[in-house]
Amino acid sequence: MRGILYIVATPIGNLQDITLRAIQILENVDIIACEDTRKTGFLLQKLKIPKKAMLVSYYEENELKRIPEIINYLKNGKNVALVSNAGTPTVSDPGFKLVRECVFQDIKVIPIPGPSAILTALVASGFPTDKFLFLGYLPRKDLKRKKLLENIKKLNFSCTLILFESPKRVIKLLGEIESIFGNVNIVLAKELTKIFEEFFRGKVREFIKIFEKSPPRGEITVLFNIPPK
Repeated sequence: MRGILYIVATPIGNLQDITLRAIQILENVDIIACEDTRKTGFLLQKLKIPKKAMLVSYYEENELKRIPEIINYLKNGKNVALVSNAGTPTVSDPGFKLVRECVFQDIKVIPIPGPSAILTALVASGFPTDKFLFLGYLPRKDLKRKKLLENIKKLNFSCTLILFESPKRVIKLLGEIESIFGNVNIVLAKELTKIFEEFFRGKVREFIKIFEKSPPRGEITVLFNIPPK
């Protein structure tokens, strides 16, 4: 009998956001494929989950090497949980190639839903939630990033745009948003579910001036609404 690949969401900050189902899966699988074995080991310790499962590193640089190994475990009846450092695996994190291979080889994949910075930021943003577009991290190269944003502007419908950005590059991103979309209303969600969680709401130009004087810290989710034409 083949094993099952579980896609297990873990907290993005507050440990109390772990689901009962996620705990049950992590307690009972044979192998946990994780971005960082040390961070996952620490999470298991904090959640008081016995370390019965073997922890296997699975990150972008070794993904192609690990996929055949994990597929082999699954074919030999081992159950595997895929986790990222935080949040829902495969979303702006490695993992979709493993899921794709499992689907191709008719290996069962079961999602264990839970925390996600995308939806956490969206529902508290005050922007429309009926239509949204998640772009993850934009391309590093200026030309590709600018072209992508310009193509988004050409969309023929209104939606809320959601991006991830590092504190070091957020000022540059805000400048690009202003140059392409104008001085739009924007929401910056920082350190979601953590002690220093903050939502900054206002015009994009306002935050460019603020962050030029005092750069932000921590993980940032950027949201703004593309108005109808």
